Amino acid sequence: MPGRENLLVVGEVYHIFSKSIAGFKIFNNESEFSRMTATLRYYQIEKPPIRFSRFIQSSNIQKDYSDKEKMVQIIAYCLMPTHLHFILKQLKENGISNYMRNLLDSYTRYFNIKHNRKGPLWEGRFKSVLVETDEQLLHLTRYVHLNPVTAYLTDKPDKWLASSFKEFISQVNDSERISKFDGILDIEPNSYQEFVLDLISYQRELTKIKRFIFD
Repeated sequence: MPGRENLLVVGEVYHIFSKSIAGFKIFNNESEFSRMTATLRYYQIEKPPIRFSRFIQSSNIQKDYSDKEKMVQIIAYCLMPTHLHFILKQLKENGISNYMRNLLDSYTRYFNIKHNRKGPLWEGRFKSVLVETDEQLLHLTRYVHLNPVTAYLTDKPDKWLASSFKEFISQVNDSERISKFDGILDIEPNSYQEFVLDLISYQRELTKIKRFIFD
């Protein structure tokens, strides 16, 4: 039977989700969120030409890095205290599988050393769902960006720094951008912001209903 990574097709877009073991809090402060956002950039390249320690110390290196050939295109992302949401386009064969393995293993090593901890940090393999239409993709970005608001971690998505929402509404300099959706989504910043904010109450209520049904 072919491995699951072979089911992920070059050129297709996927919703990727990974969760910590038993709801363990894996991001406890701004520095841990920042570490992961830097890691998102670094491992887009299959064989990074420099060590991660050099990468995070130089903004010039990070700018040059953006021009190199990548395994995946990050369309949108959101880091939550116990889980991760990504919308990724696979650019090379096994690109998403290799990217996620490198990303999660790297953060596990960092987290375990920092917290004097041993063992796995993530609940098995990441989950993936194919995004089949532009409409589905647009609504998925809204769902991803509203995650911290739905969880009552903040009242507005632009106040949550560990997501691509501010990139979608043009509140981030080009050099600081992680997401890239040109040619995939036609986004007008003000309209997109309204599109996301209009669904805050509905998404919170929907989450309450789901918990009531499944608890």
